[in-house]
Amino acid sequence: MKVIERAAPAQVAIEDWFEHAVTLEGKDAAAAVSAYERAIVDDPSHLEARINLGLLLHQNGELARAESVYREALAACGNDATLLFNLGVLFDDMRRKPDAVKAYLAALHVDPSLADAHYNLALLYKQLDRPKEALRHMSQYRRLVQKS
Repeated sequence: MKVIERAAPAQVAIEDWFEHAVTLEGKDAAAAVSAYERAIVDDPSHLEARINLGLLLHQNGELARAESVYREALAACGNDATLLFNLGVLFDDMRRKPDAVKAYLAALHVDPSLADAHYNLALLYKQLDRPKEALRHMSQYRRLVQKS
């Protein structure tokens, strides 16, 4: 995998847009967003670019735009545990607790061993005054963490 430091966009080969975006994330978020968008235009099935773009937008406080990116990723790439987990975190940050629960449950449907989804669900269920579900997911989280 070739890493590009600060190449001008015109110098970046089509297959390198994703790597270019990754290198830009800590230096120039706007340029990283543009590079991820270019990677997605060039390869609409590039799941990692979509996930990273959504996460970057989320971190930058562009929550509605991040949601749009994640929803488009689901439509273009199908269900992916990381994608659904990130959508759950986004919904939680947007104070959309029922949507967050649905996203975490969907992530666990794809990957039942996703410990962080069990942990976040346990916290959400506790906030929603659903102690049995909270206990079940916290227990599952602990079992998974002990295995690793």
